[in-house]
Amino acid sequence: MTGFNSTQWSVVLLAGGDGTDAREALETLCRTYRPPVLAFIRTRGYTADAVEDLAQEFFVQFIEHAWHADADPARGRFRAFLLTALKRFLIDVEVQMRAQKRGGGFRFRSLEQDTTDPSGNFADDDTPEVAFEQSWAATVIDNAKRRLHAEAATAGKLELFEQLREFLGERPDEADYERIAETLQMRRNTLAVAVHRLRHRLRELVRDELAQTTATRAQQDAEWRELRRSFGRIMQDAEENGSKPL
Repeated sequence: MTGFNSTQWSVVLLAGGDGTDAREALETLCRTYRPPVLAFIRTRGYTADAVEDLAQEFFVQFIEHAWHADADPARGRFRAFLLTALKRFLIDVEVQMRAQKRGGGFRFRSLEQDTTDPSGNFADDDTPEVAFEQSWAATVIDNAKRRLHAEAATAGKLELFEQLREFLGERPDEADYERIAETLQMRRNTLAVAVHRLRHRLRELVRDELAQTTATRAQQDAEWRELRRSFGRIMQDAEENGSKPL
């Protein structure tokens, strides 16, 4: 989200306006939240082609109907707003499919309407929720990492960053320190300070990403806790698969 004022909800509120800045802000929102939207739809059991089509249609409707303009910082986190909109969209997809079988019509619900699905198909189910949360957490962290990479390049420290990026998610052990220190011709203590600063800066950038779509510090803290919980699951999945998320 680089390029926008880091004021809380700035991107969301800017997207609700008119002009080039608003369009760019809206595209930023869609790009940021596309992976979580895809993850949520995928866990509803749709085919791969249908997942892509539904995600595309969701964002088309989101933009054309200006749903983002109804987002209100006083009412909570944007992520929750988007997830509610996505659930209602998918409910309407099911309504449309049933209506088409009966020869009926189809319309999108207002975001102010009740989301309860009388068929029970969209009762709370942790699996899609968890998929959305995990993908959201990974996307936020990835955005922060890209900003960290850009900062390193600007500061002329890209080589150091590339050597240390593997330690953003996992602290180095003594063997790692010795290996990197020898490669970079740095003292072990100097290297340890560099790792600490890099990890600290990443946390700051993640916080800044969260601040973009939260209205209060309390909401930001809540998002931080949610991200850590979700990222914990990502870490567990990565360890089981023999890979690293960062």
